[in-house]
Amino acid sequence: MSVDSAQSHKDFCTKEGLTFKLLADPDGKVAEQYGSTMDYKGAKMAARNTFLINPKGEIAKVYTGVKPADHSDQVLKDLAELKKS
Repeated sequence: MSVDSAQSHKDFCTKEGLTFKLLADPDGKVAEQYGSTMDYKGAKMAARNTFLINPKGEIAKVYTGVKPADHSDQVLKDLAELKKS
């Protein structure tokens, strides 16, 4: 989820060939509730944080300062561990 518009996400998915939907939070309310906003050159943006949420709706793990290149491997590993418990 980011503070970008739904159209921006749609365009990004098309460009990158993604087959899943991205969530848009253009007013930043959800990002604010998760404590995941930042200011960048005067603009409010969602920080690159990931929240792993269990089936009960509880936050199971928080990743801050995410580096996209290798982040998915760690999330998949942690998700597999979460499924075991």
